Amino acid sequence: MATEHLNSALRAPTASRPYPMAKPGYGKRTMPEQRPRSADDFVLLPTRERYIAGFIDQLPDGASMDVKSLAKQLPLYGQQAVGSALKALATAGYLRRVRCLVGAQGQVRWVSRTFWSRTARDNEWWAATEVTPAATAAQPCAPAETPAPPEPAPPAPVVPVPVPVAPPQRAVPVVPPQRVAASAEPSPAYLALARLGRIDSRLTLSADDCAVLEALAAAWFDRGVDADYLTRALTAGLPPGVDSPVGFVRRRLTDKIPAYVPAAPAPPAPGAPVHRVMLECTKCGTPGRPEALPDGLCRPCRLPDADASPEVPVGRPSEEDVRTFTAGLRDLLRSP
Repeated sequence: MATEHLNSALRAPTASRPYPMAKPGYGKRTMPEQRPRSADDFVLLPTRERYIAGFIDQLPDGASMDVKSLAKQLPLYGQQAVGSALKALATAGYLRRVRCLVGAQGQVRWVSRTFWSRTARDNEWWAATEVTPAATAAQPCAPAETPAPPEPAPPAPVVPVPVPVAPPQRAVPVVPPQRVAASAEPSPAYLALARLGRIDSRLTLSADDCAVLEALAAAWFDRGVDADYLTRALTAGLPPGVDSPVGFVRRRLTDKIPAYVPAAPAPPAPGAPVHRVMLECTKCGTPGRPEALPDGLCRPCRLPDADASPEVPVGRPSEEDVRTFTAGLRDLLRSP
């Protein structure tokens, strides 16, 4: 009776020559926070994916990760099989392809890197670790060679200096801090409310009224408006008489608050490092944001039949089709 031998991890092929390395800046990048290698690595993957994953895991950082180079080193599978396996490994959470913009001023280029994790990760982990600037610090896109810091000079000998001893002084009683009147200038929201009475006497507010409505007016400033915009919104179309200015202003501050518009991102400071990393599809290389590439795949590669539409005949109908259609209409007209 034949006995089935179950091997959890397939042994990677032994290369007869060194594996080709990619150009500086390209190739494989190993992610941090991985568990040690064991015989149970990739045990849940199919045979082909487990075989290729074991081979990739043994490659050093900087190794060429394109399909053609991998297929040359894997005698059991061709380029199409290797490409399908890489897609499956990306879906399982073992790798992501990232496009980085590297180079100095005036000479920049896009390079593709393959980030590899022996431990399967979900989309949230990849998006937070690989594409954010924090991960770029761990795996820099454009590493610059920094000179070694000079060796520190030997410390000078420390000469003990006698410290004069102060004579004992009489204990000073601790006085609790007294309440100091706030001398800060009023906020822009408070000043805008205080000026309403000078623009239109029907909206004259007292100091207590301005203090009560200050938080509502500050919410307008938080949404990007200025004092002139707030004043025009509160004084436009006033009725002939306003019995309660504080109630009227409170109602307008609540009902007419503008919509929130996100502020434009501030330009980076001169000399600050710019984060230039973009995730790309593992199969076709289409760049995009992490939320648009779940499992490292774009929508056409993830759902190849999603965009397929039924073929629509293009062109004008032939003369025979027109005669047939006309004859059918005539038969309908003749029938009682």
